[in-house]
Amino acid sequence: MTRAEDIAARLADVNGRIAAAAVRSGRSPANVLLVAVGKTYPLSDLLLAYAAGARAFGENRVQEAEEKFPGLPPDAAGHLIGPLQSNKVNRAAKAAAVIQTVDSDALARRLDRAAVACGKRLAVFVQVRLGGEATKSGVEPGEAAALVESVRELPALDLRGLMTIPPPGESRPHFATLRKLGESLGLSELSMGMSDDFEAAVEEGATVVRVGSAIFGERRKE
Repeated sequence: MTRAEDIAARLADVNGRIAAAAVRSGRSPANVLLVAVGKTYPLSDLLLAYAAGARAFGENRVQEAEEKFPGLPPDAAGHLIGPLQSNKVNRAAKAAAVIQTVDSDALARRLDRAAVACGKRLAVFVQVRLGGEATKSGVEPGEAAALVESVRELPALDLRGLMTIPPPGESRPHFATLRKLGESLGLSELSMGMSDDFEAAVEEGATVVRVGSAIFGERRKE
């Protein structure tokens, strides 16, 4: 099997599993966006996934986004899904169409200014830290409402919804928590679920899932 055939088969499998999970939860598969995560994989792999039907791609690091996103076709959307340092905000705003990791008012305001400088409106998600993990980025659930209101007031940011990376283990309860939080804040978009738990995420209401190794195979060492 060629690399192209392998990626196409894996992508079809993931899309099939997303569709089945959506149907199980009484939702349309068309309402779930698959973001193919290219962390450590070469641009050539992302282009093979594009040829097989993927249209959204994610990178954890600004440098990788800068290297790969410009090489994608114009109708492909680049999502930055890793923690964003303040000194890389301008670069991130230029490289990505979507920033999924807004976790503070200060970061949101920097992104707003950077988006204005780029002459673009930047789609963003507010990242929520569930499970109290100190090593993870994200706003605490109790502080999410204030941050959401702040982001809504920034003219160059288009707030789409909430994003989370739950603690390892049983992630479904955390997905349910994020769904309820999104509902309370009037946000319908939820970015949650990765290669090992995206089906549970879809069943709990995910509208965006971020999948890397299930599409591209074993992740390359950095």
